[in-house]
Amino acid sequence: MIPKWNHIGGMMATITVKNIPDELYERLKLMATANRRSINNEVITLIEQAVEQQAENPYEVLTRVRALREKLDIYVTEEEINAAKNEGRP
Repeated sequence: MIPKWNHIGGMMATITVKNIPDELYERLKLMATANRRSINNEVITLIEQAVEQQAENPYEVLTRVRALREKLDIYVTEEEINAAKNEGRP
């Protein structure tokens, strides 16, 4: 990565991606056009979305799942879980 200066004086990294398949590049171009962005900005947006998805806090997910379970009043027993695991197994 080669650092560059942004408009407020901070350093910004540059990433070079090589050997992008033609089909993928065409899809990126279509997405960028549809979203009225440059290909560069489209790639940055896609990277941000991917990183945000990976960064989800497991404790927050568990809290949401527990709240949903309470709201729906659905409880699954260990027996039901084991039966579901074994269903369809030889």
